Amino acid sequence: MNRRFFNQSALTALAATVAATALAGCGFKLRGSLTYAFKTLFSGFVDSSTLGNEFKRVLASDGQVTVLTDARQADKAQVVLEVLSEQREKVVVGVTAAGQVREFQLRIRLRFKLRTPDGKEIIPESELLVQRDISFNETAVLAKEAEEGLLYRDMQTDMVLQLLRRLAAIKAL
Repeated sequence: MNRRFFNQSALTALAATVAATALAGCGFKLRGSLTYAFKTLFSGFVDSSTLGNEFKRVLASDGQVTVLTDARQADKAQVVLEVLSEQREKVVVGVTAAGQVREFQLRIRLRFKLRTPDGKEIIPESELLVQRDISFNETAVLAKEAEEGLLYRDMQTDMVLQLLRRLAAIKAL
């Protein structure tokens, strides 16, 4: 009995060692904190944008970057984030034989570019798209509406993180 336990323990330890070696060998490493090549950013999000509010809150929370929102201060920022469009979409992707909706696709689409105040383009016009599928059931409309709100909030957080990673990828102005 002890010998069998010892063999299982040895195999488990060997498997863990092989997995750790494989991960280290492939270049895997945990994502560290983001660092930015600029200290001030003018945010072109409109004041009523929930995506913009979360972006400003997350960017300013680590203390590395000061976010300016007054258009008169745009020339004082090192970089200007121009938000060209921000859209939330809800598209039907599945229907029954009777024509009833069974599945939607929720999307958040953001078009933006990053430039310096004097017009030098750092990130050309780009688009970020986050999408999630959600089933629909007409007998649980209120529950599905609440689920949709949670999915949009999760998608918004994902979009902000994608945008922050793009900004952190800039190494020099």
